[in-house]
Amino acid sequence: MNIPELLTYGFIQRAILTGVMIGILCSLLGLFLILRRMSLIGDGLAHVTFGATAITASLRLYSAYSLLATIPIMLASSLLILKLTDKTRLSGDVAIGIISSAGIAIGIIVTSNGGGYNTDIFGYLFGNILAISREEVLIAFLLFVFVSLMICFFYNDLFYISFNEELAKISGIRTRLINSMLALLTALSVLLAMKLVGIMLISSLLILPAASALQVARSFRTCLILSATQGSLSVILGIYVALCVNLPASATIVLINLLIFLAATSVKRLFSKEKRAITAGSKAAV
Repeated sequence: MNIPELLTYGFIQRAILTGVMIGILCSLLGLFLILRRMSLIGDGLAHVTFGATAITASLRLYSAYSLLATIPIMLASSLLILKLTDKTRLSGDVAIGIISSAGIAIGIIVTSNGGGYNTDIFGYLFGNILAISREEVLIAFLLFVFVSLMICFFYNDLFYISFNEELAKISGIRTRLINSMLALLTALSVLLAMKLVGIMLISSLLILPAASALQVARSFRTCLILSATQGSLSVILGIYVALCVNLPASATIVLINLLIFLAATSVKRLFSKEKRAITAGSKAAV
């Protein structure tokens, strides 16, 4: 089955369109999160998504309305993580662990009282991008535009706090506001990504493309471009491979990202060895 033939199906078109948008968002935000050493916030918010999704599923909401109803819970949880970090002596990973544990516990209680685990919950846990509805595509598009505009508008502030938060604070940048905004944007992206790769694999979509780009890029802008490119291409290839060989799309997307990361790491090591050999040769010649 070739790609032009696949694109004739509506559910494939929706999957690729939504997947590319989510892949780009997670890749861009993942770079800022890694540099800020906040990469685990995606995993923590993913666990919160489980609890929030369980609540909306128990209310028998339509999938698109369920997605909208989950947004306030995700936003509040992301701000609560930052609040725990600022107001207590807990480190960021401890605060994330507390909130994620609460999300998992709430999700288990709600689903068990609701008559057991249903197909919707399992779809959110492991992803089902091929089952995305038109309404969910529209919601994903609106959130994609909003998050992209916020990243563009606050690009310089995000850049400065990613490398030196103290210097950014001295320079007059409202670091607390930027950190809050980054957490909120991550929460929205995690919410979208749960349909693409599932709650259990969301952190990989945030981390792997950015980590791959950091291995080979020589500038921050190049890193952003490479990260976004990998995020979008991995989704397209993942969906295609999954359909061709009958594999879960979510896991296939993650494995493709992992292979690209391993390739980027190998390239970095190869160039590092060549550079050391050239330097050693130059010193010997002198």
